Amino acid sequence: MKLVADQLSAYFILTNALVTMAVIFYNWESSKTAFFYAQAIILHGSINSVFVCEDFISVYVALEVISIAAFLVIAYPRSDRSLWVALRYLFISNVAMLFYLIGAVLVYKANNSFAFAGLKDAPPEALALIFMGLLVKGGIFVSGLWLPMTHSESETSVSALMSGVVVKAGIFPLLRCALILEDLDGLIRLLGVLTAIFGVPYMIFEKDSKRMLAFHTISQLGFILAAPVVSGFYTLTHGLVKSCLFLLVGVLPSRNFKELQQQSLPNSLWIAIVIASFSISGFPLLSGFGAKALTMKNLVPWQEVAINLAAVGTAIATAKFIFLPHAKVTTGRKLTLSGWLGIIGSISPL
Repeated sequence: MKLVADQLSAYFILTNALVTMAVIFYNWESSKTAFFYAQAIILHGSINSVFVCEDFISVYVALEVISIAAFLVIAYPRSDRSLWVALRYLFISNVAMLFYLIGAVLVYKANNSFAFAGLKDAPPEALALIFMGLLVKGGIFVSGLWLPMTHSESETSVSALMSGVVVKAGIFPLLRCALILEDLDGLIRLLGVLTAIFGVPYMIFEKDSKRMLAFHTISQLGFILAAPVVSGFYTLTHGLVKSCLFLLVGVLPSRNFKELQQQSLPNSLWIAIVIASFSISGFPLLSGFGAKALTMKNLVPWQEVAINLAAVGTAIATAKFIFLPHAKVTTGRKLTLSGWLGIIGSISPL
């Protein structure tokens, strides 16, 4: 097994650390037991493993551990709904990883090695099977339609983990392959463009705030894949923004945007939501602006129109949060001190 730690993996590891820290702070004064935190740490470690592995079989093992740990945190409430969503997630993930494993075996058969570089001399079936597994696991293009239910129906903190870092584990091997094998760069960029555009109509017309954020994640994964060379910084920005927004949405009096328009949010909560929304929309002086500018600078000409359209769609979708009514409210649900520490931890780097 070969491990590699470079600039790309450093950005992903930093994202994982900050999002996990924010989620743990957010839950610190809750009734969560040690079991939840243990699974969160296992999830954290297994995700980091994906970011430093450079061979298909090690990535497979890490992704399977992620599936099991994610299943346990999703099912933590032990309600009928959470158990169904968790089992659904585990089943789809395991089927996807079965295709991935068969592809990895074909790579080994052709090269006597599981290294990513061996994909160049492997049969096309190996590429198809490996990519099929990773596209489903990462929620890319059409194969990502199964993820919004998981992200929206999970507990608030679990949604933040899933959308902030877990999906990144599925797309990281794709980015690594694109950087190692130039022949795959165009394919990865194409998948990025298709995914960025694909998620736009779903998030614009979605009425449920958590489902909107889940579809928003699908589109943002496209931005990450569209420019593999600079994907690390965009991953960091998106991970922090999306986890912050999920944690904030968990405090809102309703998930339905129509109902939210009929009641005022506390000013402090609204300001935090606006900062995160402006950042992911690419507002100047925020990290999202730098991430989008860097991505746009590294696009090839045929990508530019589609990615710019997707960026406009992102701004339209997040405007739903920006235009929510707000006032100095002293009643309703309030965040605890640890909850605010989690929010501040994820929003301060933005």
